Amino acid sequence: QVQLVESGGGLVQAGGSLRLSCAASRIIFSRNIMGWYRQAPGEQRELVATITPGGTTNYADSVKGRFTISRDNANNMVYLQMNSLKPEDAAVYYCNARTWSATGALDAWGQGTLVTVSS
Repeated sequence: QVQLVESGGGLVQAGGSLRLSCAASRIIFSRNIMGWYRQAPGEQRELVATITPGGTTNYADSVKGRFTISRDNANNMVYLQMNSLKPEDAAVYYCNARTWSATGALDAWGQGTLVTVSS
């Protein structure tokens, strides 16, 4: 069973930075698109950023230019560097691993890490 463990969340003032980390295990890391999603209270979970095994990235418009996703394929790690944080970035951030089987996409999720941004 895939295991994803996030860390790095916390309380930060608006304009500050945080770096989230996700450690993946029991996974063929190189076959997975890795991503970060977030969910604020009362809201649906939304995509923040994804990165392919080859390093191609995709970002939500709301975080472009402020957040950077990266991965370390040798150590099964994925990161999210968050700069210029805004109060609206506050949410639980989830690490995601996606691969495909004959029947479709297979998603694994971490337990989430809380990011709080004070104004």
